Amino acid sequence: MRFVSVHPVDMDDLTEADAHGAGMPSLAALRKANERGRGSQLYRIGVAFDRPDERVALRDTLPTAADVVTISAALDRLDRGRRTGPWTREILALIASRPAVRAPDLAQSLGRETLRFKTDVRRIKELGLTHSLDVGYELSARGRAYLDLA
Repeated sequence: MRFVSVHPVDMDDLTEADAHGAGMPSLAALRKANERGRGSQLYRIGVAFDRPDERVALRDTLPTAADVVTISAALDRLDRGRRTGPWTREILALIASRPAVRAPDLAQSLGRETLRFKTDVRRIKELGLTHSLDVGYELSARGRAYLDLA
């Protein structure tokens, strides 16, 4: 990814689409967040991607038997890295059973803090097993096939 432009913008010129593009749920949320910031000047930053996101192609690739072993080993490594015990398959099962549910609601159902939960989902996403929706997540084709084969 590379930056291609930076331009100041006026808050009055922003739209709901701009807010969503900035990762905010709404224009009102963007305005509120900007009020809490150190300054009121906002900038539109243009970026270009030099290569496609490899996770997109990966999540559409169905796993072979060897891939299932590799994915299982990667999930096991993530599980071993957590003092509280295994978590990866619990999150995969939760997303499978509750697609398009808000991350805070999913996190709460596990008694987890939302930001930590989202970080964990991103780790699983790196393996091509999930993808983000406008609201919540769902298993990718690879993730569904993995659960069926594992």
